[in-house]
Amino acid sequence: MDTIRKKFYEIYHQEPLLVASPGRVNLIGEHTDYNEGYVLPGAVDKRMYVAIAANGTNTVTLYANEYSQYYSFSIHGIQPAIQWEWHGYLTGVVYFLQQKGCHVKGVDVLVDGDIPVGAGMSSSAALCSAFGFALNELFGFGLGRMDLAYIGQKTEHAFAGVRVGIMDQFASLHGKSDHVIKLDCRSMEYEYIPFQFHDHKIVMVNSMVKHSLGETEYNVRRQQCEEGVSVLKKFKPDIVSLRDLSLADLQAHKEELNEIVYKRCLYVIEEKERLLKGCELLVHGDLNSFGRLMYETHQGLSKLYEVSCEELDFLADKAHSFPGVTGTRMMGGGFGGCTINLVKQEAVDAFISAIKENYVKQFARENEVYITQIEDGTKVLS
Repeated sequence: MDTIRKKFYEIYHQEPLLVASPGRVNLIGEHTDYNEGYVLPGAVDKRMYVAIAANGTNTVTLYANEYSQYYSFSIHGIQPAIQWEWHGYLTGVVYFLQQKGCHVKGVDVLVDGDIPVGAGMSSSAALCSAFGFALNELFGFGLGRMDLAYIGQKTEHAFAGVRVGIMDQFASLHGKSDHVIKLDCRSMEYEYIPFQFHDHKIVMVNSMVKHSLGETEYNVRRQQCEEGVSVLKKFKPDIVSLRDLSLADLQAHKEELNEIVYKRCLYVIEEKERLLKGCELLVHGDLNSFGRLMYETHQGLSKLYEVSCEELDFLADKAHSFPGVTGTRMMGGGFGGCTINLVKQEAVDAFISAIKENYVKQFARENEVYITQIEDGTKVLS
């Protein structure tokens, strides 16, 4: 991190506070957070870094090291507006801090990181978490990690136009080494589930298909789920979300739903059951059975929720048949990004070599692979 500090000093001529905020993986429970279901994320050792110092003005001055790009804005008069650039997330965080009554002052900021953008590891959530955490530390606002998670979520909604759930920000801020987090997205209650399988590595295989959730059908899927709830409330008035329904409930009123909405609802309800079963399996150390549930999730995302793509299906199918791979599925919003694979340590090198070779043969382009592990959440780096 000395290079970040050095670069900050070269630009701004003062010493910064340095905050690291991790990306996340989600082992199981995809597209369930905005349906008030459960998710099972963990923070990883790929991070966004924010170096920050007060500058005694009313201006926030930003520098993105990756793009060699400056941007600045006044802390006064900020209004929600969709911004398709990286700096929109930082503007949004300042705005929502102000909405909570926090007196944000002018700061100099340097942003850097090694989370691959568009790979499904939530670089934008990590950026919002890092910046919010840094401002909170610098000015002593006294906000909790959950407050900061909600600020990041609202920023995605109002400044990026993507109606994300709370999982990404929550995982980035609450991560714990050697544990994943069973998060109830309705009550916000959470439980750390042990994930201490040191004979395995988490291997992310990037399809290199770039996606932006604001340009995909993420919001459409959410609307389809809400449509399903609206129809089914006629028969079960007490339900609030798909989380409240069993498979029997859905099947009993299948004919009331159009085919597409039924498929979306079926996936979400089945995924809720897979996650609850998966947590029990991890607690009992049964990673093999958990891995089979991961592949079932991929099939659901591909065939029922229809957020996969040819490249992701290819990667998951190849991994599923590879010796030493315990679990595999696409991860993230969909339409690109990474597959997440649980690979026995002795098989990692052979798996990476084979998956890269097969991908080039199939698609005539190379992909990237990242080996990750579960780490702690957002923190100040001393």
